[in-house]
Amino acid sequence: MKKSRILGAVCAVIFAVISLSSHAALVGRDLDGNLTTAEAYYDTVAGLTWLANANLAGTTKTWAAANAWAAGLDIDGIAGPDGWRLPDTLQPDSSCGTQSGGASYGYNCTGSEMGNLFYNVLGGESGTTIATTHNSNYDLFSNVQFVHYWSSTEYAPSTGYAWTFNFGGGYQDYHYKDYPLTPYAWAVHSGDVGAALVPVPAAVWLFGSGLLGLMGLGRQRRR
Repeated sequence: MKKSRILGAVCAVIFAVISLSSHAALVGRDLDGNLTTAEAYYDTVAGLTWLANANLAGTTKTWAAANAWAAGLDIDGIAGPDGWRLPDTLQPDSSCGTQSGGASYGYNCTGSEMGNLFYNVLGGESGTTIATTHNSNYDLFSNVQFVHYWSSTEYAPSTGYAWTFNFGGGYQDYHYKDYPLTPYAWAVHSGDVGAALVPVPAAVWLFGSGLLGLMGLGRQRRR
């Protein structure tokens, strides 16, 4: 009976750690000198660091203004090296639902950096706003706008346009560069930037609690 209780406790600890790690591709990063708060999250799979505030840029912007904002983040209270930018859009991208004239657009475009974030990292589904369908990673970010975000990539057939991605439904499209009514800006940085946070991950606390529980069971058995 005691052996089964110990085995059950071990399984519970392992299950808790695995559950918390199932969406553990994002690691918090400090950018303002306060090591207890995360201003960005590093995607260990894609090798990208995303700002935690998905609308730090504020009001909607033209494509040129959005690019200038991202490049100038070093003067907007965000520490760390230069190199912030708008996300890239892969073209052509075989994962997209629509292929036409060498351009890839529509739903399920996971080759683009924002498409990968929407579908693979945040658990979004095509045709559904990310606010409705997502995984636990979504809760790490703030102020996600459910409309179009600018990409840094121009629309090759006509460079007066640039690619966008809509977090309201996971749709990749392109917009006129000087059309500021709906596109927003979300900055990303290649590689891992910022400092590691001080708090111990929750999974470690759970694992430690499980070990303490096992120690308690062992003491009861010796009595």
